[in-house]
Amino acid sequence: MSETCYTKKDYCSDQEVKWCPGCGDYVILSSLQQALAQSGKAREDIVCVSGIGCSSRLPYYLNSYGFHTIHGRAPSIATGIKLANPNLSVWVVTGDGDGLSIGGNHLIHAMRRNVDLNILLFNNQIYGLTKGQYSPTSEKGKITKSSPHGTIDRTFNPGNLALGSGCTFVAKALDSDPKGLTDVMTAADRHQGTSFVEIYQNCVIFNDKAHDAYSNRNTRADNALYVEDGKPMIFGKDRNKGVILRNFRLEVIELGGEFTEKDLLVHDKSNEAIAYMLIRQSSPPNFPMVLGVIYQSEDRPYEVLMEEQLKAAQAKKGKGDFKKLLHSGETWTVE
Repeated sequence: MSETCYTKKDYCSDQEVKWCPGCGDYVILSSLQQALAQSGKAREDIVCVSGIGCSSRLPYYLNSYGFHTIHGRAPSIATGIKLANPNLSVWVVTGDGDGLSIGGNHLIHAMRRNVDLNILLFNNQIYGLTKGQYSPTSEKGKITKSSPHGTIDRTFNPGNLALGSGCTFVAKALDSDPKGLTDVMTAADRHQGTSFVEIYQNCVIFNDKAHDAYSNRNTRADNALYVEDGKPMIFGKDRNKGVILRNFRLEVIELGGEFTEKDLLVHDKSNEAIAYMLIRQSSPPNFPMVLGVIYQSEDRPYEVLMEEQLKAAQAKKGKGDFKKLLHSGETWTVE
């Protein structure tokens, strides 16, 4: 960590930011710049890697090292960067199409390996850059240019995928809540291992107000549950709603009468079983959208294990000779 005191402005590049007016990507970029300023990391120690899509323009606008890579492959390239230089803070920027469709396999294995990457998945439930086709996270029945009669696909659950892949940090945030988003990014940055942050982002052109029930400031309080480790799951404009565990199921209750705040489920971010329940709950009005750090566990990152393995092999066999290795075994000459 650098001793220099950075501000958000230090992480702003000289490139003109080009997203549609009103796009949620502006807030995400600003929140990331703020989180990096709070981290105190030097700009030359940060790398931002993206795939293809509207979200993937972000590296241009961040005053650090960056790669705008190929469709869906950002996690693989980011893994190579981290293994080559474990001291770097590596961020992966992807979207619900780029990360969950063509890039699904790469995303799964980065999380499975627990490489120390910070993965930000922008979820607007649509393909924006290619002009409004349905994506893996589009709701069933969604009418788009590629599904004129409504999509019959079941909706992909990114958080469920992350937990199933063994990800050690899973969180959700909103583009309409800069403070909450910055806090989650800061927590992800401090985590050792893969952090996966799903960000509900609004596409004003092709899928406007897709997340309105829980992102709109007028309705958010009654439709969003912000979880915080060690604190009861309470929400609502009047703080009169909460979540309890009954008969192995999560239930939304109203406080007063039968229930008090003492009856509410207390969030334990290390409890994987409860994390699965929270992730799999349907969105409003049946259950509030869960936001914040939903799950976090401690496990040594992949690059640390790899370094230990390399040192053990060197101690046992000595320092390798690349030229000798290249000419060993079966070789042949082509004339």
